Amino acid sequence: MEQQLENILQKRKDENLFRSLKADSNSVDFSSNNYLGFSNTNWRIETTKNGATGSRLISGHSEIFNKVEQQIATFHNTEAALIFNSGYDANLGFFSCVPQKGDTVIYDALCHASIRDGLRLGLANNFSFKHNDIADLEKKILKASGNIFIVIESIYSMDGDAAELKEIAEICKANNAYLIVDEAHATGVFGQNGTGLCQELNINTFARIHTFSKALGCHGAAIVGSQNLKDYLINFARSFIYTTAMPEHSILCVQKVYEHLGNSTTEQEILHQKIVLFQQKFKNRNLIQSNSAIQSIIIGGNEKTKKIATLLQQARFDIRPILHPTVAEGSERIRICLHTFNTDEEIISLCKKLNKLL
Repeated sequence: MEQQLENILQKRKDENLFRSLKADSNSVDFSSNNYLGFSNTNWRIETTKNGATGSRLISGHSEIFNKVEQQIATFHNTEAALIFNSGYDANLGFFSCVPQKGDTVIYDALCHASIRDGLRLGLANNFSFKHNDIADLEKKILKASGNIFIVIESIYSMDGDAAELKEIAEICKANNAYLIVDEAHATGVFGQNGTGLCQELNINTFARIHTFSKALGCHGAAIVGSQNLKDYLINFARSFIYTTAMPEHSILCVQKVYEHLGNSTTEQEILHQKIVLFQQKFKNRNLIQSNSAIQSIIIGGNEKTKKIATLLQQARFDIRPILHPTVAEGSERIRICLHTFNTDEEIISLCKKLNKLL
């Protein structure tokens, strides 16, 4: 078996697809999802518990979960919220158990791997539509049967662009389809006080996934929707039932961040100023149009993309290449994440380097 593993890994190296872990550096952070800088904030959280001791259905549940879930539901203007250990767990749990055999799930081609993995575990029919292509979505709906679920991300993680939310919501309404929106990269960044893009545009959904590990700088995620949906997930979502609960410290951190968001828009305003500055100083036809913190530049080819990333890293910019198979072949890119803590001088310096290289 060891030889087989070695052969597979060598093949990946030969194809220039090998991945490895890299420790944090002293470079300027242009790669993390810590958009609002909250991960660097000391929220002064005190707890006497180091671990949750079990799943929430056994010993891991406490009153603090009830309190924070109600806080999240109120903030996101829904009836109920259920906390999962990660955005991956949330998507895995939802898509593996909510759509039933005979139902149809139609998802944007650029949806996250966690959504696809959840669908693989489920029994519903599923297929993709071309990214943000309304005509292709309408064509695919004609092939659907049973309950129809339309799945999109409000902000796409690799391109940084926004979904055609209003148009897709209208299509859902016209076809009695259920709209599911992953708000991972919009939570904290868009909407009043960071409520997300759906609330900013007043979009009705069957369920939304709000991840805490991006702009909120914490850990975990919540699925928000009806009380019936919450009760159903508690009973049937295996990634919720069969895992140890998040520790109390993590829940209290989420509570502090939501309290802060409810009282301040300062971070959102600063972040959007940084985005405007970047777009003013760097202009390139291969920059994907995006008003989010994610600014991606298509390079093409793993080797060329790696080379550009290495040159940027040598200049002390922490920027990582996004390579095939994470993205489609030919769309390999440099993915830049902007943050409130990036100084104007750092952004301008990065743009100068990019302009020179590209």
